[in-house]
Amino acid sequence: MNFVTRFAPSPTGCLHLGHALSALTACDAAKSAGGRFLLRIEDIDQGRSRAEFEAAILYDLAWLGLAWEVPVRRQSEHMAAYAEPLQSLIERGLVYRCFRTRREVAEAIASAPHGQAEEVFTGEALPAEEEAQRLAAGDTYAWRLSLKKARAALGPAYFALVFEDETGLVRAEPERHGDVVLARKDFGTSYHLASVWDDALQGVTHVIRGDDLREAAHLHVLLQKLLSLPQPVYRHHRLVLGEDGKRLAKRDQSATLRALREAGKMPADVRAMVGL
Repeated sequence: MNFVTRFAPSPTGCLHLGHALSALTACDAAKSAGGRFLLRIEDIDQGRSRAEFEAAILYDLAWLGLAWEVPVRRQSEHMAAYAEPLQSLIERGLVYRCFRTRREVAEAIASAPHGQAEEVFTGEALPAEEEAQRLAAGDTYAWRLSLKKARAALGPAYFALVFEDETGLVRAEPERHGDVVLARKDFGTSYHLASVWDDALQGVTHVIRGDDLREAAHLHVLLQKLLSLPQPVYRHHRLVLGEDGKRLAKRDQSATLRALREAGKMPADVRAMVGL
């Protein structure tokens, strides 16, 4: 069986021990399977992405002893490519323009009927005349995936969506996410759309990542089904926690690979610190 996995960091800060666990776990899995290990730079957030952070990522990974295929795919260099899947969803009526502000979305969630999942938004397209007026006024909007339309388009197949992870076959529940944003008026993609599109384009067969991204699989398999993309196997590993018991964040400077290296730690020490 072909085995292709990837490590896909965002260059918005320095890598820490949690990133090291993800990168090492994925690379080790590829080596064990005689497969391929890819590095993808997910830098669609140009407001926060920095060239110096990307350079630091490459340095840290090489210091850990990882090797990856080149060229490295940088999402910012392929923004036009994400228009294809978005246009497909638009033409099939599976997404709609949402003109609500973040505050209005939060208010809609807060006023949702009792029993609805927290922090989940569902909506619908505006009447054609009102939408035309908003567009003519130059109002901003987001392209949201309509779960209602997706269910109707897939029929019984929607309720048969499953994915494989380390626990076995899991029934996918995209409704956990509500109507997610897939793109915006002035920005052609989102993490969710770009990630599933790139995984398919790069032939990724196994997505190996932290447990904090487990929920994303429930949405990603729906997008894969709607876009007729292959579905990878998912594997989620434990998180590296800080002294406060919470998962590490990029602001935890003491746990960055750079700080550990400057403190005299070696790659073997990092492996031991993350339990490998």
